[in-house]
Order: sequence, then C-alpha cells, then structure tokens
Amino acid sequence: MTKLDFRAHVIASDAEAIEVAREVAGKLASGASDRDRERRLPVAEMNLLSASGLLGVSVPCAFGGAQVSVETLTEVFQILSSADSAIGQLPQNHFVFVDAVGQDGTPEQQAFFFAEILAGKRLGNAQAERGGASALDLRTRLQRSGSGYRLNGTKYYCTGAIVAHWIPVSAIDDEGRSVLAYVRRDAPGVEVLPDWNAMGQRVTFSGTSTFTDVEVSEAQVIAHWKLFERHNLFHAFGSQLHAAIDVGIARNALADARDAILKRSRPRLGAAAPSALEDPHVLLKFGQFATRLHAAEGLTQRAARLFDQAPATVDAQYAADVATAVSEAKAFVEDVVMEITSDLFALLGSSATDEDLNLHRHWRNARTHTVHDANQWRYHAVGARFLTGAAPGKPLRRLAAPVAS
Repeated sequence: MTKLDFRAHVIASDAEAIEVAREVAGKLASGASDRDRERRLPVAEMNLLSASGLLGVSVPCAFGGAQVSVETLTEVFQILSSADSAIGQLPQNHFVFVDAVGQDGTPEQQAFFFAEILAGKRLGNAQAERGGASALDLRTRLQRSGSGYRLNGTKYYCTGAIVAHWIPVSAIDDEGRSVLAYVRRDAPGVEVLPDWNAMGQRVTFSGTSTFTDVEVSEAQVIAHWKLFERHNLFHAFGSQLHAAIDVGIARNALADARDAILKRSRPRLGAAAPSALEDPHVLLKFGQFATRLHAAEGLTQRAARLFDQAPATVDAQYAADVATAVSEAKAFVEDVVMEITSDLFALLGSSATDEDLNLHRHWRNARTHTVHDANQWRYHAVGARFLTGAAPGKPLRRLAAPVAS
C-alpha cells in the first residue's frame, strides 16, 4: 500500500476543489450500488480520490496546498457522499488527522506529512477501543524503547485504515498523556482485518486493527495532549464532516426516490388520485423532504462558515458557539436523512423493495452512520447552551482503568 502507482494532482483553489469533487462523484456514482452489494474493497476508488488531489485540499498554502475553507470541504464531502456515502466517509478521518498535524505537529512533522498528503498518501484511523468504561478510555500504549517507542494495542471501527498509507493511532504514553502515533500501514506488527460486517457503510471496511510491538520513531508522534490545554475547534471539525456525509446520503436517497416516482404512471393501491404525480400525499411528502434537506444543508453551511470566520486564537465562547452550531446541524441532519431513507418506500410502493434496486442501502447506510455517537444528545447540548449558556462537553481520551481479574 505504500507504493503509489499514480501521480497526484495538486488542487489550487476552492472552486477547483468543488469542480474536481463533482467529476470524481460522477465516476463513483454508477458503481456505488454494486460495491455495496458485493462488499468490494475500494482500492481503485481511493486511488481515484488520491490522484484527483482532493485529499490534499486542506494542506496549508505555506506547504503547497490550497487550504480550502471548511465550507468548501463540507460541500466536497456532501458531493462525494451523494455519489457513494461509504467512499465519502473513508476520508473523514484523513482530514481530521491532517488537521492534527497542523494543530500540534512540529515544523518538521508538518513539512513531512503535508508533502506525503499532497503526493496522494492517505491517513487512516485507529482510535476506538472496547472494554473500557467509555469509548474514550484507552489501553493502547506507546512506550519508550531505546531512541524511539513501541506501540501495542487493539483498535476497532478503524475506518479508512485498510486502504491507508499511514494510520494515526491514539495511545497513552509513559507520562499518561494522549498522543497520536502515525504508523505506516505496512509496518511490521501492523495488522488490519477486513472484518467489518455491518449492514450499512459496508465499503468503509471499518474493522479491527492490531499493533504488536510496532516500532515508532520520535518523528511519528504528535503531542495530541497539547490540544486539550487550549480552546479549539478540532473535535467539532470532525463532527462537521460527519454531518456532511449524512447530507450526502439524504441527497442521494431523495434523488433516487425522485427518479423512481417520475417513472411511475399508476398511483399506489388505494390512493384517490389518477396518477402517482397527482397524488397530493406524494407531493406533500416530497415537498417536505426537499424543504428539510435544504434546511439541513443550510445548517451545515452555517456551521462551516463559523469555522472559517474563527479568530486566530479561539476562546471558550467561540469554541462553544461552533460546537453548538455543529450539534444543531448534525442532530437535525440525522432526523432528516432517517425520514427520507425510510419513508421513500411508502411513497414508491412494493416495487421499491426489490433487491435489484438496492434502495434500502440508503437506509442501511444512514442508520449505520448515524449511530456513530449518541446523536440525540446533541439536542440536549443545544438546549443547555440556549437556556443556560453551558458549553458542550469536550471528549478527552485517557488511560483505561485496569480490567478486574
């Protein structure tokens, strides 16, 4: 996976990023249903993304990148996810960990990793663990060994790791601090399993990764703990991209539903209307779908602009405002995408359930992706902010308590 068999294009502007995203989406859309049905490893599709230059659009201008706005990046994710939401989700962690390099990488680390990204290299993800009191408890350790380190641990839900060149691994160091170890996908001791068996987002291959005595140099370790010593937008940024993925799923489902209803002539059994397009209930529901989808797009755009308008130094107030705006967008988008992907079957009738159409992939993808976190609690965070001014909580990874014997 380390060797590249393509030359990555370097995108120069926000406008070009949107244009390229649309071109790539056009190539991805036709095979999306078959990839889902066959659970096909998306190496060719990810190489297409790498070669297009889209994975490098957030690299700072000082390092040769376009440094596109978060508003542009949000739209890129919506465009890609409306073609294939699994391919759209795969680079979510990539961009989060590009941001981590920018946030706390040394100048040398930034120069190295940003060059790798512009060359088409992909960052995966190895964060979540099982067995702790919460998903933020970590047992993965990065321990000093000679002039470097040894990494040991097991991770789950490793979206993007199987098609990555580098895998950022969250771990706890000897001082009990949260760090990110960027390890090569093909390094000795790294094993990424294709054991993702979920009903939806099948092509993300968000399976298990194990790290056994993996050698890690000082240059591969990002001091992630520093992030928690200051106010920042890091975690809100990750959630913003997740919201964009759900918008893409909703767009895709609604477009497929529209195409299907336009091909129908007769109304559903029992409908008091001469044709499907003259059914008042169909018109009402499609009107509601379109309106709510546009509202969801507006909320994600509003949150994106807050990222782009952020001052150089973010204070507690601004960080809380952005986190709240993202929570509003993500919570509402979940409601919208679940409504569209579920109710389209009632509007289209029995024929829509045909396996050959695979329309249920939209619901499966939305349901699988939206249970990524306790999304409905985001409404509670918004309510608390509105009523009392309380800031949304911040996730902090920590050393897990020892397992009871």
